[in-house]
Order: sequence, then structure tokens, then C-alpha cells
Amino acid sequence: MSIRNKHSAGTTALDIAIIGGGSAGISLATKLKNRSAVVIEPRTPTERDCSWALWANPAQQQQFASSTRGSWQQWRLIDHHSEVLHQTDQYRYTSLSSADYITQCENQLPEGVDLIRAPAEDIAPEGNGGLFSAAGKHYSASQLYDSRPPAMAEQGLKQHFVGWEIRTKSPISDPQIATLMDFRVDQSRGLHFIYVLPFSDRQLLIESTMISTQLEDRDWYLQAMIEWLETQNIEIEETLREETGVIPMDAITPVDSNIACIGAASGAVRLSSGYAFTGIQAQIAKLARGISAGDFTVPAPISPGLIRMDRIFNAVLMAQPELGPSIMMRTAKALNGDGFARFMLGSATIADWARVILAMPKMPFLKQVWRL
Repeated sequence: MSIRNKHSAGTTALDIAIIGGGSAGISLATKLKNRSAVVIEPRTPTERDCSWALWANPAQQQQFASSTRGSWQQWRLIDHHSEVLHQTDQYRYTSLSSADYITQCENQLPEGVDLIRAPAEDIAPEGNGGLFSAAGKHYSASQLYDSRPPAMAEQGLKQHFVGWEIRTKSPISDPQIATLMDFRVDQSRGLHFIYVLPFSDRQLLIESTMISTQLEDRDWYLQAMIEWLETQNIEIEETLREETGVIPMDAITPVDSNIACIGAASGAVRLSSGYAFTGIQAQIAKLARGISAGDFTVPAPISPGLIRMDRIFNAVLMAQPELGPSIMMRTAKALNGDGFARFMLGSATIADWARVILAMPKMPFLKQVWRL
């Protein structure tokens, strides 16, 4: 029996179907007005709980307050030679609970938009829409959007990490400061740093993060965290949870190239940093406005110019990974807190770019400019 015949009897017609209920999919679902739609996601929010980070402006601080785990007006980057401490009044480095955010969105779905807690099956794209099954029922949609995580190039650059949320035996120093990158760890396998977000003086998230083409064994990341904690005289009282992740910083392949992709699957991950949440939210807000006006086209999440700059940066890392800590420290030293936040968000001013370019080692970047 063909998929068309299989779906012909008892098929529910929809305006929009969103496959995948992560950051992009569930955010879009909450913004659909006067549309019949479903978002299809088999996992509960707690089954995929992780931390999302952004530099939040005042409006975003209020918008995401209910899912915020912690926020910091100060952050630092450290290597063996120096420390850069940034402070800003405009932005706060903010950590969100994905489970809290997604749960909130699921509870705020507008009338006519439903959540199906099941996988999408028998997907048959047709034009902009298509047919599919979920939870034993058949559906047709005039417009399909796919927010499922894309596949990554096997030899492509990736940001990968293992982290623990821990409770410490005694209060830590400087809980008001987020440590975004501490490079005083093994750099022999790629750009490697420790990332620390203190939620209080006795509770923090620590991650061992690598930027390279190859993943490491779990124990390798754990050993780096243990050694860093020892150097800081921090003793663990309890490990509350473990978090792992792999973020693409190179070419991606959508699950189905015949379906319009949103979020990470559309290239919304910032290639040079791995940050995605802010870009996804901007893309989804613009898409929702378009849908309200009858335009279902997915906006490009990142400008071509910024993508090119990020590819040059990544090419330098691939060719000379030992330069990674120096490049990041030079970037941080060239900018104040607001400028650094703008740069990492992808909204740097011309002046911000000029300061960063002047601070960079010239030959490694010029070589990659000519090659790309």
C-alpha cells in the first residue's frame, strides 16, 4: 500500500506541522495564531534537560526569567599568562534550563495548536507540506517544518563537552563571576577549556569543553574537571547531574532535505562559538511574523558575511589549534564587556570588529582568507 493510500482514509488536515519540539520547534508553536497546527516530539522536557546559554539584554532577562537558572554581570577568560574580567550593565550572561523553558512553552500553546508526544512516522513531503503519522493517527499539513537535530560531518569541527552540576563541601570564591573559558588544561588534542557557572556559593555547573574534530572518551573530560577542581581547592559533596553535548561547528546535513528546516537544522548555530539560542529565537520570531502575513519562508538565521568570518576563524583553529587560547584571549582583551557580548551574539559593531581584527595574529588569518 502506498503512503498516499495509507493516509487517505481518516486523515486530519492541518495548516502547519512542526517535527521536533526543541528550542526552535516549540518556540514557533507558541507563536502560531489562527492556524491549525501540531508539534510532534516523542521526548518529555525532563528527558532531554540541558543548559542553554545566552547574553541576555534587559527584555530577554524578563522574557526568560521563569526558566533562568543563573545570570552574571561579570565573566572571565583565563590562560596561563593572564585573566580578562568583563563587566556589563547592558547584558547578563544567562543560563536557562531547557526543561523549564520547553515545559513553559508546552503549557502556553495557543488555541488550535496541539502537542503530540510521539515520533513522526511515514513522513512523505509533498511541495511545502506533506503527510505523516503520529500516535496511530494520520495527518496532512500544508506546511512542514523540521527542527530535528541535523547530522554532523564526521571529520568536521565540533564543540563537545561533558559536565557536572555539583554541590560543594564549602563555599567557593567569586560566585558572582562566570568562568567562560579557563585554558589552563591539556591543549594537546584541540582547543580545550573549563567552563564554570556558579548558581550559588555552593552549587555550580562545570564542563570540560573541547573544540576539535574527534570526540574523546568520557573519562578524559571527567579527569580534566577533577584536576581543575583540585587546583581550585573545591571538594565535591554531591554530583547532582551529568550533562553531555556535541555542537556542530562545520557542515551539517538535515534529516530530510525535502522539508523546510528551522533552528540548528537550518544553520542557526554560530560556527565560531557554538551559541545558538539567541539566533534561533530571532529566526523564529521573524518566521512567525511572516506566517501571520502569509509568508512561510524560513529566514536565514545568520548573515553570509558572518558565516564567512566564522569559517575563516574555524579554518585557523583546524590548521593551528594551538593558537586557540591566544586568539580568544586577544579577542577578550580587545573588547569591553558589552562589545564582547555583542561579538559572541553575532551583532558586533564595525568598531568591535575593527578592535578584534587589529588584535589578531595576521598571517594565520590571511592564509585562510586566501584559501577559502
